[in-house]
Amino acid sequence: MGNMATRQAYGKTLVELGAEYENLVVMDADLSKSTMTYDFGQAFPERFFNMGIAEQNMYAAAAGLAISGKIVCASTFAMFAAGRAFEIIRNSIGYTGANVKICATHAGITVGEDGASHQTFEDIALMRTIPGMTVLNPSDGVSAKILLEKAMAFNGPAYVRLGRAAVPVFYEEGAKIEIGKANCLRDGKDVTVIATGIMVSKALAAAEKLAEKGIDVRVIDMHTIKPVDKDIIIKAAKETKGIVTAEEHSVIGGLGSAVAEVAALNCPVKMAFVGQSDVFGESGKPDELLVKYGMTEEDIIKAAEGL
Repeated sequence: MGNMATRQAYGKTLVELGAEYENLVVMDADLSKSTMTYDFGQAFPERFFNMGIAEQNMYAAAAGLAISGKIVCASTFAMFAAGRAFEIIRNSIGYTGANVKICATHAGITVGEDGASHQTFEDIALMRTIPGMTVLNPSDGVSAKILLEKAMAFNGPAYVRLGRAAVPVFYEEGAKIEIGKANCLRDGKDVTVIATGIMVSKALAAAEKLAEKGIDVRVIDMHTIKPVDKDIIIKAAKETKGIVTAEEHSVIGGLGSAVAEVAALNCPVKMAFVGQSDVFGESGKPDELLVKYGMTEEDIIKAAEGL
């Protein structure tokens, strides 16, 4: 079905949602051509606000607009949303339960050449600690569209993690994707790989190669990090001999931690974690960085074989 960056799907979906929701307001911190909010600004200029390079102010203003009755999508790079504006997101959006969707692009190592200062590995960990915050991490263009539509339909804060680089589209149009309900994309009885974001397509590729070696792998897309799907984790822990988590995020505090918390309390199981291993990144081509920092299908294969 080709490749598409989840940020591109976000840009297209925003324009559709703008026509559906007359009270939808979009804000950006001077990055609209990168975050793809530019098209919404062209279609609905009276509902688009470029707040300049002032992310903390943007999220505070977003909270005010939301509390006055608007639905707000406020976008910038993940580093400047979850990172720079954390306290404002916590106190002005999280604490008040404001209807703001923090749609953060350019997450993870695949920001590439922008380097360590822009490569965010902490955002999922930060956002999932905020009480009442829904945390979504779409794996392809189709799931990005569907999850954005679902996020728009409920009243309350959400963090939506989006990527810079094009990734394979594997969901069919109109797929059944629900917030808080993970999707089992491939059944298997030996090992489970629970992946999120760009690592889902890599998990599916790894499962194909492991099948050739006689290892039957279950692949789960955990597109919602919070509220996490406890039932699918417990089922996997009971039915397979171990769980590998795969994320383009630190192995500390993200998907791996969320899955381990559920397993530890309900059904302890052997686990392995594929992700950024407590180190900063560097400038480079996305594919080369994924290899260097251990986030490839080969790393998933090694982790599964080691259980």
